[in-house]
Amino acid sequence: MHNANDLSMSLTAFEQDCTLIAVIEMSLSTWLVGAIVPGVGRHPLKKLGADQEALLALLYRWRDEAMKSGRTITRIAVAFESGRDGFWLARWLRNRGIEAYVIHASSVAVSREHRRAKTDRLDTDMLKRAFLGWLRGERNHCKMVAIPTVSEEDARRPIRERDALIGERIRIVNRMKATLIRLGIRNFNPKLKGAPARLASVRTPEGMPIPVNTEAELRRDMTRLRLVCDHIKEIELARLKRLEQAPHDTSNTMVLLLARVIGVGVETADMLVQEILSRKLRDRRAVARYAGLTGSPDESGAKRREKGLARSGNARVRRGMIQLAWRFLLFQPSSALALWYRKRTTEASNTRKPMIVALARKLLIALWQFVTVGIEPEGILLRAPT
Repeated sequence: MHNANDLSMSLTAFEQDCTLIAVIEMSLSTWLVGAIVPGVGRHPLKKLGADQEALLALLYRWRDEAMKSGRTITRIAVAFESGRDGFWLARWLRNRGIEAYVIHASSVAVSREHRRAKTDRLDTDMLKRAFLGWLRGERNHCKMVAIPTVSEEDARRPIRERDALIGERIRIVNRMKATLIRLGIRNFNPKLKGAPARLASVRTPEGMPIPVNTEAELRRDMTRLRLVCDHIKEIELARLKRLEQAPHDTSNTMVLLLARVIGVGVETADMLVQEILSRKLRDRRAVARYAGLTGSPDESGAKRREKGLARSGNARVRRGMIQLAWRFLLFQPSSALALWYRKRTTEASNTRKPMIVALARKLLIALWQFVTVGIEPEGILLRAPT
C-alpha cells in the first residue's frame, strides 16, 4: 500500500493520450519550456521571458493544438526543478487548475561522463524523461518536493533570518578582534556595551592610541554589531510573543511541548518544528533522511564500506540535532537514549563521534513521535507545563 506522502512516484493513473506534459528550465530572466503534446508529432520547445501569464497562454495554445488533432486534454502536468524561484509558480499554476510539481534538483540522474554536454535544451529533454517516468508511477525516476503554503514558508523566515544574523555577528566580532590584534591589543573586548566609550583610551603596546582610520573603522563595526544584536533580540521577543498569544496553534503547541523537554530550548524547538516536525513525512525513515542523518553505503562485490552521512537533507536540522544530542547527554543522563549511547561507547571511546550521529538520528525520531503521536521518549525529564 502506497503512502499518500510518498513523493518518489505518482499515485495518479497516467493516461498519455489525454495528458499534456510540460517542463520548464528556469533562469533569472528566461524560461525554456518543453512539452509532450498528444496528437502532435513534434516535441515543441519555446523560450519565454520570466512571465507566468505567457506560460499559461502557451500551455493553453498547446492544448488547443492537441484538440485540433482529435485528442481531448483532461490533464495538464507541469514540472520544474527547485531553485531560486522557489514555489510561487507552482502555487500560481495550481490555483488555475494546472497540476504543478517541483522536482528535487539532486534527484535527477545525470551522465557520469567527464565532459558531458550541458545546455538548457538538453536539460529540458532530461527533465521530460524523468517527469514522464514519475507520472507513470515508476519509482525513483525523480523525487518531488512538497510544496508549502505561503504561511508555512513565512513561518520559517524568522529562524533563517536569525541564523543569518548570528553568522553576521560572528563575522563582525572576528573582524574587530583581528583589527585589534594587528595592533597588538589583546585585552579589549569589543562586544561589551561600554566598548565604544572606552575605545579612545585604549593604547597599543608601544603606548600609542589607536590610529584615526582604524578607530573609525572599529566604531562603524561596533554600530553594526549593536544593530545586528538588536535585530536578533527583536526576533526572539517576537517568537515569545507569538507563543504567548496563540498557544493552541498547531505549530506553537508542538514548540511548547518540545520546550518542556529539559535540555531543549525554545529556539531549538521552534527550529525543529518549523523545519521538519510540522512537515507531513511518511515514516521514521523519511524523518531521518530529510535531516541528512542517514548513511551512504558503498557496496560492490566484496567491498563493503560506509562513506559517512549522506548530507542530502536539511543542513540546519542536521547541525541542530547533532548539537542537541551532545546537550541531551548532559541534561538527560538517565534517559534510555543516553544509556544506549554510553553502553556502546564505554569500551570504545573512538566511536563517540560516529555514535553521536546515531544518537541524533534516534533522538529526532523520538521527538517526532512525541509531538505527532504523543509517544513520550523513555526516561526523559520534562518541565512542568506552563
